[in-house]
Amino acid sequence: MLARALPSKHTQDRCVRMEEELKCPRCSGFFCDPIVLPCSHSLCSGCAEKIQEPSQNFISQLEDPTTPVISDSETKDFPDIDKVSLVSETDSGVVCNSRPNSYVGTASISNIFQAVQGSVYGIKCPVCKKNVFLDENGHNSLPKNKVLEIIVDKYCGDHNKKVNVFIKCELCDQEHKTASVMCEQCEVFYCESCRNRCHPSRGSLAKHNLVDPVQGKAIIRAKNKGKEAKCREHVEEHLSMYCLVCRTPVCYVCHQEGRHVNHEVQALGAMSKSHKTELSQTLQALSERAKAGTEFIQNIRGMSEKVHGNSVDFEAVVVAQCDALIEAIKYRKQELIESVAQEKDLKTRVLKDQVSHCTSLLQRTTGLLHFCIEVLKESDAASFLQVSSGLLSRVSVADQNFNKEMEFIPRISPEFELTLDNKSVLHAIQTMNFFQMKAPNKPMILPGSCSAENNSVTIAWQPHIGNVVENYSLELDDGNGGDFRLVKKISGVVYVGRETICTVDGLHFNSTYFARVKASNHAGDSEYSEPISLQTAEVAWFQFDPSASHPDIIFSNENLTATCNSFDHRVILGSTGFSKGVHYWEIVIDRYDNHTDPAIGIARFDIDKMMMLGKDDKGWGMYIDDSRSWFMHHDSHNDRTEGGIKCGSVIGILLDLDKRMLSYYVDEEPHGPIAFTHLLGVFFPAISINRNVQVTLRTGIEPPVESDHEDDSS
Repeated sequence: MLARALPSKHTQDRCVRMEEELKCPRCSGFFCDPIVLPCSHSLCSGCAEKIQEPSQNFISQLEDPTTPVISDSETKDFPDIDKVSLVSETDSGVVCNSRPNSYVGTASISNIFQAVQGSVYGIKCPVCKKNVFLDENGHNSLPKNKVLEIIVDKYCGDHNKKVNVFIKCELCDQEHKTASVMCEQCEVFYCESCRNRCHPSRGSLAKHNLVDPVQGKAIIRAKNKGKEAKCREHVEEHLSMYCLVCRTPVCYVCHQEGRHVNHEVQALGAMSKSHKTELSQTLQALSERAKAGTEFIQNIRGMSEKVHGNSVDFEAVVVAQCDALIEAIKYRKQELIESVAQEKDLKTRVLKDQVSHCTSLLQRTTGLLHFCIEVLKESDAASFLQVSSGLLSRVSVADQNFNKEMEFIPRISPEFELTLDNKSVLHAIQTMNFFQMKAPNKPMILPGSCSAENNSVTIAWQPHIGNVVENYSLELDDGNGGDFRLVKKISGVVYVGRETICTVDGLHFNSTYFARVKASNHAGDSEYSEPISLQTAEVAWFQFDPSASHPDIIFSNENLTATCNSFDHRVILGSTGFSKGVHYWEIVIDRYDNHTDPAIGIARFDIDKMMMLGKDDKGWGMYIDDSRSWFMHHDSHNDRTEGGIKCGSVIGILLDLDKRMLSYYVDEEPHGPIAFTHLLGVFFPAISINRNVQVTLRTGIEPPVESDHEDDSS
């Protein structure tokens, strides 16, 4: 028993997808006896016969001045296939006429008219709307699309599909009727009348097998399978070449004597192989695109599956936000009600106090009235006059003060003269809606609002109009052309926030910094803004810092002058720290009593401010009296140097952090050797004084150019 293999599900799906390729664009049914137009679109032979018209109908359209005309200058932009579709006289049926050997060259309008006027029929392609001009054979001159016909028959047979049959009788004299049978031996299609007339069922013809026309076509196709195709014009010749100009198979006679004379041709087999290779390569590229499209569709399907879950999550967020609003309104409602209750209690208490006060006054006044009435009843004049003067005075005072004490105006209004302003809230609720959030555009730094002062820079920026920004990130390079880094404030917290201005302190002097900023929200980050460069001061300008100095220090002259109210040394720090570069400042001795010894130098920010500078490991100083000086660090004394100070002396401090050393000047002359070396870190100007000294700070001074310390350091 033979078993027929069923097509796989993948094959079935592939065939179903192909079905639209197998249907005629005019009748929407499966192709029947398809012919191929020069534009490469196909039609059923019957459909082509129905839509073909006399060529005069198309000529009248070309003569219409409103119809677009192809000029000679425009034809150079047309592909060759379009030129052939308009003007080539070939087996493809385009502009065929009674002059088979003529060929119209350039697609000028005159050549088109010359060729069209020699045609008999025309067809307008229902797909691309191009006109095809035919000779007296009409649609029969168009080549059969045998490949498409075979695929349609195979597909319909595998899927039990019905094909519209338009097979014509081959023996009708005038109008060809639809064939009803085919003789398997004669290989001729007959209508009913022609069969009865030309193929009666008697004699030797009675043994012929008559079959359905569709079955007959399949029988003929099976017989012709494997046979070489014959030329339609030269029926004895095989199709052995391919005309590159007309893009159609031809025979040897067509090329030597027929309408394809002087046309470039190629061997049919080689050309078929070349086209198959080209088609395979193109199909490979298209297959990759189809694969990408399939993956995209799968991704879309996956996304659509996530829609439900995302909608549930988002709905929960919306519900939670609305519930939060409701709770906030309830909470605010309770607060407002409590406020009303408090206002009520206040009004009630004030009015009650006023009633109590007025009642008490009225009771006293009424008592005085009744008492005076009883006194008036006294008949003894001496007794009456004894008390009348006092009563008269009391009544007069009571009368004068009654209106004032009674007030006669409520101390508080009983009305609640308040209005709940809820219009803005109602409007906000009514207009509350979703908005589409996207990553913001890059912000813009505002150069006019940016500045550099001393060793601090201030950067200001603004967002792109209409953007939703949740925070900004400010980045600064290292002042030496290095990479950008997130700005850190003194507290060590990375600056990421909603502010549109930021001041960065503690930078290097005499350095150029580049700053940039980006914006971000839940949807993503913007690009960085265009960078801005800011130059810090070449020399340092600073003052004494009261917040970083001992409380016993007394400041004046905008924190440039200082003294002390203690007999013990107290430390003062400058307002600016240094970690790089060369810096110079001076201390002027304004007052100097009792041979005291102030200490001048540098210190860490966390130095002990209750002792002389240099006593601990956080201070480096030179203490000096009226005759000599010493350098001191960590309570270690060294390098005694002769020469002291007096009132008006100027002590210069040279801090060279590029060479990591500290040296001193007294009255513009170098004082002693290099005091300290190997200095690394951040250092603040420092001085320790007691009540016997007053000093003034000078800053913004260029460092000395020449120094004897150079020799000492070497």
